[in-house]
Amino acid sequence: MKNIFKNLIIQKNSIQKDLFIGTLTALLFSSFIYLEHFGFTIKIINTLTALSALTLLLYISKRAILVSGFFIGLLWFYWIGYSFEYQGVGYMTPIITFAFAIIYMLFFGITALTSKVYIRAILLFTLSFFEPFDFNWLQIELLFVDSYIGVQKYQLIFVLTALTLPAYIKNSFKYISILFLVAALNYTHVEHEEMPLKIKLVSTDIKQEDKWLRKNRPATIKMIFKEIDSAIKEKYELIVLPESVFPMFLNKNPNLIESLLIKSKEISIVVGSLLIENSKHYNVTYIFSDGKYEIAKKMVLVPFGEYIPLPKFMQDFINENFFAGASDFIQAKEPTDFTIKGVKFRNAICYEATCQEIYDGDVKFVIAISNNAWFAPSIEPTLQNLLIKYYARKNGVKVYHSTNSKGTGIIY
Repeated sequence: MKNIFKNLIIQKNSIQKDLFIGTLTALLFSSFIYLEHFGFTIKIINTLTALSALTLLLYISKRAILVSGFFIGLLWFYWIGYSFEYQGVGYMTPIITFAFAIIYMLFFGITALTSKVYIRAILLFTLSFFEPFDFNWLQIELLFVDSYIGVQKYQLIFVLTALTLPAYIKNSFKYISILFLVAALNYTHVEHEEMPLKIKLVSTDIKQEDKWLRKNRPATIKMIFKEIDSAIKEKYELIVLPESVFPMFLNKNPNLIESLLIKSKEISIVVGSLLIENSKHYNVTYIFSDGKYEIAKKMVLVPFGEYIPLPKFMQDFINENFFAGASDFIQAKEPTDFTIKGVKFRNAICYEATCQEIYDGDVKFVIAISNNAWFAPSIEPTLQNLLIKYYARKNGVKVYHSTNSKGTGIIY
């Protein structure tokens, strides 16, 4: 082990070696996502690759860190630019992909400011709190979500300490690192409450380029009511349909609302759509139950998708020139809880389900709805579900997730 660290410790390397080690680090850092995506999730492999990736980030050369950051950004977020195709600015796709690679090269590049391993460990832990442009999908602890290591902050401290100590301790104390790794193991077992309701989660597969075409609305509406009728026949008590499955401002369609209210006397219905209120647009969930309905507005908006996390003068320019005015949704001030047949749920719409704000407070069950067709085909649904699992595991919550274009299921 000592020789391995001697070989990895900061030293002058050739460009070829730095490219190789940097790329290897990125592959190890990202492997759990791709293994999950292709159905090969094995805890021991995820544990070893995660520990190896963090070890390399602590010990490799400064130049190799920049290479690893670049390819981590690419491997995790190459798909983000896909959505620009549906905003009429498809030429931006490769630019956005490259931009995310650069952003995370600089993100991890902060650790390349020093050659001291213990300072790098401190910087890595500090980076675990940092979200570039309010985008929180790179969580360092996420590497351990399907491993034998825990995902809490104190467990990350133990891991980084265990990986740092071999650079400084003498042979007679080398086993102290193992003690820190043992302390970082996941010993928590959460007992979830049994769900008293029979819930049907609907998965749809509507392509984004077809979703908002007016000519396709009748077929979409027919499909929705067919799913509802089928759930009624199968004796479900609640049916959950994906985000914006009604591709319209549902509150401007009273006949549809009336039809859903009638159905809600037989089965509770949770469905995604849009809301226009005082000339303001909201991404919302409609909840129909016992002949009544309520609306849950989205609280956490998607950076550069539903709002622009930049100063006002830049917001207006980017929104009009790159998003055709579409990135102007209004957010709710707080999360929405709703009760169906005595069971309380927290509402989450897509990106929200991957944010801690949704899990704050007294939350046991979350109903999440998503539209992943913006990024199909890609690893995005897999990464999203891993993030939801991460927050569900940290907070002891069970999430019922209904999606368009992959990702539907119960996550805990």
